[in-house]
Amino acid sequence: MLIVHVFVHVKPDSVDAFEAATRENARNSVREEGVVRFDVVQQEDDPTRFVLMEIYRTPEDPGRHKATAHYAAWRDAVEPMMAEPRRSVRYRARFPAPAGWELPEALTR
Repeated sequence: MLIVHVFVHVKPDSVDAFEAATRENARNSVREEGVVRFDVVQQEDDPTRFVLMEIYRTPEDPGRHKATAHYAAWRDAVEPMMAEPRRSVRYRARFPAPAGWELPEALTR
């Protein structure tokens, strides 16, 4: 499994629009076969900062994700909302076991 944390800083006047676009991208992303989870979190003391926690089954799955129409639509929509370029860090899962990361099926609909 590959875990990617994407750190995003958006312009203050774009927080709501960024969140809406990102939620839509996340809803579509969790339907991809290679995506285990796609979580969106917002920093409590600075609502202009978000972390997207993307969990993939294989190292090839992020590339497949970036080839989807919903990712391209999200990328193009949120680019002008960024206060600075987003950055990502890749991690390997150590605990729990892979099945422990799976979302309940009801959350992927």
